[in-house]
Amino acid sequence: MSKHKIKKKTTTLEINLVKMNDMEFDDSLFIPLKTKTLADHILSTEGGVFPGTNTIVIGDPGVGKSTVLLEWIANLHKQGKRVLFVSGEMNEIDMYGYTKRYPKFGDLPILFTANYNNTKLVVEKTFEEGFDCIMVDSWAEVIGAVKEENGWTKGQTEKWLLTLMDNHNKAHNKKKIHTAFLCIQQMTKGGEFAGSNRIKHMTTAMIELRFDGPGVDALRFMEYSKNRRGGLQDKIYFSLNRGEVVDYSFEVIN
Repeated sequence: MSKHKIKKKTTTLEINLVKMNDMEFDDSLFIPLKTKTLADHILSTEGGVFPGTNTIVIGDPGVGKSTVLLEWIANLHKQGKRVLFVSGEMNEIDMYGYTKRYPKFGDLPILFTANYNNTKLVVEKTFEEGFDCIMVDSWAEVIGAVKEENGWTKGQTEKWLLTLMDNHNKAHNKKKIHTAFLCIQQMTKGGEFAGSNRIKHMTTAMIELRFDGPGVDALRFMEYSKNRRGGLQDKIYFSLNRGEVVDYSFEVIN
């Protein structure tokens, strides 16, 4: 009986261990983007959203997640920052009606993903232009579209978006900007974050917007359930009653 040698296939794997003392980053990476609202006080210890970070926002239906985040990026836009609103839930007609109540939203550059058949390519190409802050509304809609169009699993699609965000966190775009992401995500029926642990672990912070009681007329507040750049103790109340702007307070707003 003849003997045959079985050749084992070997793979070369390079592993590089990193020491923070050996690394250098541009000072601008540690200057927060100021929303010019009271919310800056809880967004980080230095006040504002840091470049190169990822924030997931969840909240009760109708509590005002989109309005709050749109005001933040509208204020950044007014300061000359490069911002982008990726809308997977609204179309142009819906958004036009929205701006009637909040006129400052009318100048925001918006990518309506429903207008395209290849969401993955469109999102990648748009992000390449380089932005200081990108708001995604919502994570689930973008993931769902890319998953369906490419026949991917949910895990594959989540990995694609997380990798894309990480690349732009690290300034791999035409403008060499360390992009900060604000992503709205859906919740489970129990009011918890709907998504894999991978999303939780790869995000810098998670903000929850809630009603402080039953009914849509209840008080609204926001607080962090995770924040690598700030504390978790502070709670900020906010109101959408006035229109045009969001009102904030550390005290209850009637």
